Amino acid sequence: MENVSENTQEPGRSPSQPPYVPLGMTRREMLRHDPRYKSPVLATLMSIVPGLGQIYIGYYQQGFINVIVIAGLISLLAYYGISPYFKTFLAFFMAFYWLYNIVDAHRKSIFYNQALAGSGDALDGEQLPGTRGSLAGALLMIVAGGIALSHTLFDLPIDWIERWWPMALILMGIYLLFQSLANKKRAGNR
Repeated sequence: MENVSENTQEPGRSPSQPPYVPLGMTRREMLRHDPRYKSPVLATLMSIVPGLGQIYIGYYQQGFINVIVIAGLISLLAYYGISPYFKTFLAFFMAFYWLYNIVDAHRKSIFYNQALAGSGDALDGEQLPGTRGSLAGALLMIVAGGIALSHTLFDLPIDWIERWWPMALILMGIYLLFQSLANKKRAGNR
């Protein structure tokens, strides 16, 4: 890659303005050289595994939620105590959600790249992924690791997880509900 930094400074330009594009190079070509660029094709292909495309772009929380939703739906479909009509509904919902996951990863990668290029109106209400960690995700990893470690080190039984795993979905739903309400309250206070 050639050094374009000497051509990118424009006198009287503030750092908050969109980046200057050197002569002979389009904004798209300059963006492809940016290490933060996310390939829409790669994001789409990765999202065939639910959530992986969103994680690639940087939307970790949404990616893990997609994984949990699809895993929960597969588990429900494998359960024998559900009526065939409800299984049909769940199968259609899972197919729709899976396809939505693929389209969403492609769309988010394009919006992300447009935001990198300096097109502020390109996001249409979308927020760029944050760089901070998630307290809920960290706690979930600690609990899951502690359960697995207690099973392997101390031979504690973990058959109770088979009966209580839906509680994780309920707790995640409660967490997302409170987070949504808190975001709306913060937006109303502005």
